[in-house]
Amino acid sequence: MDARVAAAKVLDEVIRQGRSLTRALPPWQDKVADRDRALLQKICFGVARWFGRLDAIAGQLLRKPFKTKDTDVRCLILVGLYQMLYLRVPDHAAVSATVSATKALKKPWARGLVNAVLRGVQRMGEAEFAKLDTDPLVKYAHPDWLLGTLRGAYPDDWQAVLDANNQHPPMFLRVNCQRQRRSEYLTQLEAVACQASELPYSDTGVVLATAADVDTLPGFAEGQFSVQDAAAQLAAGLLNAQPGERILDACAAPGGKTAHVLERQPQLAEMIALDQDATRLERVKQNLERLRLSATLVCADASQPDQWWDGRLFDRIMLDAPCSATGVIRRHPDIKLLRRASDIAPLVTLQGKILHALWPLLKPGGMLLYVTCSVLPQENVCQLQRFCAEQADAEHLPIDAEWGLVQAFGRQILPGQAGMDGFYYAVLRKT
Repeated sequence: MDARVAAAKVLDEVIRQGRSLTRALPPWQDKVADRDRALLQKICFGVARWFGRLDAIAGQLLRKPFKTKDTDVRCLILVGLYQMLYLRVPDHAAVSATVSATKALKKPWARGLVNAVLRGVQRMGEAEFAKLDTDPLVKYAHPDWLLGTLRGAYPDDWQAVLDANNQHPPMFLRVNCQRQRRSEYLTQLEAVACQASELPYSDTGVVLATAADVDTLPGFAEGQFSVQDAAAQLAAGLLNAQPGERILDACAAPGGKTAHVLERQPQLAEMIALDQDATRLERVKQNLERLRLSATLVCADASQPDQWWDGRLFDRIMLDAPCSATGVIRRHPDIKLLRRASDIAPLVTLQGKILHALWPLLKPGGMLLYVTCSVLPQENVCQLQRFCAEQADAEHLPIDAEWGLVQAFGRQILPGQAGMDGFYYAVLRKT
């Protein structure tokens, strides 16, 4: 199957069925030639990243919107535009291949329409593109609710956040300190001509100059390193688990933070990795096995401890709360297509429910680390402010660090700051 046809099908599933690219893309990758798998992924992620802008450009040349059943044709047009405007595929080649793809979609009636739109864009001048880009919704290709929220929350940084969301993220590694020092692994990378450097805020973090397939890097199968964003690597240090302690990692999948805690502190009494998604919990198991680490895996709902808790208190709890994931849009650009403003209030309610459910499981003097990959204040500083007001024995511990923005509660990392994803951290102690 042609990669452009497959891309239109994938994007149709994302828009019409609300499926994530992570779920929609793999079955279609099996239907294209091996040489086209990377191209298919690049097109799907690229169109999702720039959907708002591409759709606005195409809209200038369409007389009426597409019917829902023809969303695949709409997506095919955007696939063609993405090739022309961002992949720098020669216009004639992009137009020809995209028009031909209408046959494979079994929409021969669309041949003339697709050709007319792409040819029309081909004739547009810089002034016409510049005029469209005066609208921030077009220029930054973000939904209006999210752009407005970011603009209100970060009046000095919102444009930088939107720009960062539209960039390709760096590839970060976390060296397994149980196996070797970071300097030793950097030497291994140098030996295979892979350029890399140390991360400033992580003693085990590495950033690659160019992204690479993990199987081409030394030691992946042997558990010498994991792929983990720089911001996520801060969690284990903030949790600061000590020998003999009992730790709960709530909402643990896919297990990167669980593994990092175990790598840093191998003398724990017990590490429980909890997640209600059995499929995702299996990924935790696989990751731990590759790294030769061990934890107690529990498949259950963190907000319902009466169904899984054994009555023994925890010294520390890490809650990587379910969230909007608005801090990792550059890695998952389909979030811009899938997330709605109406999703936020239920997420905030769920986060609060889990916080209140887990708090009684913590020993007096114990510590809870609250984590999200969100940049929305409702899910972060406002959530913690409300919880501490309601929970008399919850004491906020300010985080002394050079990264992120200081908040009334916790610290907020915005996408792109020091190359990191958008993350929020807050530390609470039970008095």
